[in-house]
Amino acid sequence: MEYVWASLVISLLIGSQVLQVFGAPANWVGVGLVALWKWLYPASMDWQFVALLAGIALVGEITEFALQTWGAKKYGAGRAGNIGGIIGAIAGAIICAPFLLGFGALLGALGGAYLGCLIFEMPGKDFAQARHAALGAFWGKAFGMTFKMSLGAVIVVLGTPAIWP
Repeated sequence: MEYVWASLVISLLIGSQVLQVFGAPANWVGVGLVALWKWLYPASMDWQFVALLAGIALVGEITEFALQTWGAKKYGAGRAGNIGGIIGAIAGAIICAPFLLGFGALLGALGGAYLGCLIFEMPGKDFAQARHAALGAFWGKAFGMTFKMSLGAVIVVLGTPAIWP
């Protein structure tokens, strides 16, 4: 019976990464599934392993925002533009989540990073400079999301053998 439960949890672990596309906390869901397995089957792994996976998920979150900030700054955004980009990415993901069968959250986060940075940069810069800075926020967000999704794959790859009996 343990193999049936392990197969189910591993399937959920793999499936949880689809949540990345919808802007949901997929890596944290994956860590939660591994922690649930550890709680149900204490001998399967150490809590340090679960903490390692949580650390990987935390690195993904921090890196996502850090890369967005770095990209915007590299392209000329100031503090206000970076704050606008982060606010825009969050708002865009939430507002656009119902569209395109949930894929709108991904596009909304990217577009929101761009528009947020653009709007917050415009008072101090001309349109061309603000647009250039916003492009940096867009690309930074795109690279950050890609990196976070990659770490989600690492969580799945490390978690699967720890769960399998």
